[in-house]
Amino acid sequence: MQMNMVGAINNALELIMKENDKVVLLGEDIGKDGGVFRVTDGLLAKFGEDRVMDTPLAESAIIGTAIGMALAGMHPIPEIQFAGFMYEGFAQLVNHASRYRSRTRSALPVPMVVRTPVSGGVRTLEHHSESPEAFYSHIGGLIVVEPSGPYDAKGLLIKAAHMNDPVLFLEPTKLYRLFKQEVPETAYEIEIGKASKVSEGNDLTIITYGTMVPLVKSVVEKKKVSAEILDLRTINPLDESAIIEAAKKTGKVMIVHEAELSFGPGAEIAARIAEKAIYDIEAPILRVASNSFPYPFPGYEQYYIPNEVKISKAIDKILSS
Repeated sequence: MQMNMVGAINNALELIMKENDKVVLLGEDIGKDGGVFRVTDGLLAKFGEDRVMDTPLAESAIIGTAIGMALAGMHPIPEIQFAGFMYEGFAQLVNHASRYRSRTRSALPVPMVVRTPVSGGVRTLEHHSESPEAFYSHIGGLIVVEPSGPYDAKGLLIKAAHMNDPVLFLEPTKLYRLFKQEVPETAYEIEIGKASKVSEGNDLTIITYGTMVPLVKSVVEKKKVSAEILDLRTINPLDESAIIEAAKKTGKVMIVHEAELSFGPGAEIAARIAEKAIYDIEAPILRVASNSFPYPFPGYEQYYIPNEVKISKAIDKILSS
């Protein structure tokens, strides 16, 4: 069945809730209104107010309540309306969700999936276009996932809901309705921590994820270059073996992400390549990312985030090295 990302995630949530009656959804306007992007549309009618709960506008309370539910034997899937709002619950994630397993020597795991829209390119207001994956990937004990299409979104979310640890599930806002893919209506899982090879190539390797995957693919097709494109799908843990293999294959590596350049995921990826494949690299590793300052007002975002021109110029630069 053809689905966009909103439909695929909605379908995944319905299957997860049918399978496990301990799964509950909670968040701002997710019940009657179906969420700000209508991702949870129709689930209140199917599962009732005891399992699809509208909450106050209090992100710390949403995440803190979900942690308590998880510790009590439930499997909550809280939604934070936008990633920029989740900073209000940062302490709950860092101090509690990520630490309970180690704090209790695995006696008390925290099975929960925190869903939130991320990234920009859709002309939103301040705090609505954050790309905070590096913040949360730095925290031991949190799994960070970011799909790039409907098929992956459904399979990764179902897998996340079957795990016994806290998962931060980042949903790129721009990709919610950008395109459709063939997605099975039945349940399936995609392994977390396993990257996906988007295309085979010999000229250069491009490592990316989230909103940048369809953009990178489009640029490569237009330029008619032979590029090995790797979609990480999971930011923490990284699929290091796939990264190193892809880097060694071509010897020329670009990393493209929407998060800010400084201290971003690309720096970690480049460091691992330098540590484990430096003698196979034929040119400096290039990073194409957003500028290292706060996300700008809508009229300037096209100059801030990576775009077709920036990626195209980086490809020309690395191929000429």
